[in-house]
Amino acid sequence: MSKIILNNKETGLNPTGDELAKVILARMGLEPRKTGSTENMHKVFLELYERMKMANREKKPESSVMTVEEMGVFAGITRQTMYDYLKRWLTLNIILKTSYIKDSKVIIGYKLNGATVESAFEKAVLNIQNNLEITKKYVQELQRVLKNEKISQKQKENAISPDFEQQTVIND
Repeated sequence: MSKIILNNKETGLNPTGDELAKVILARMGLEPRKTGSTENMHKVFLELYERMKMANREKKPESSVMTVEEMGVFAGITRQTMYDYLKRWLTLNIILKTSYIKDSKVIIGYKLNGATVESAFEKAVLNIQNNLEITKKYVQELQRVLKNEKISQKQKENAISPDFEQQTVIND
């Protein structure tokens, strides 16, 4: 189960591309959660975008793919730690897992889920909206169940103690 944490981080005046990327990752819950783990995760995000642009321009889709090792180098973390972060990126559909063949080897990696950062973000928004819609249905079901439980409880109480008065018979 993946946890989505949305933050209210804001940019300063005239933000740079790096600052905007950091804010986007924070607002989407995609930045590292451990304090001091890495300040460079946004570089992976920016590199995915640059590779997607180059792949589209050169008509070479394999150019858009980054391996986990490459992502770890950009973020300044180990491959295994990068796998932990990728789970959340995949959950939100910001990136896709893909593979291609190079020099008779199958290369497995990840690419931005769209031709642009904006299109990848739209897919993440759709994923979050779907999550909220399902949650809304759960809330409606909870409301219905609570109402039915209350009615059922009231009926049980009425069956146990009927409203008529009991008469006491005294034998003389």
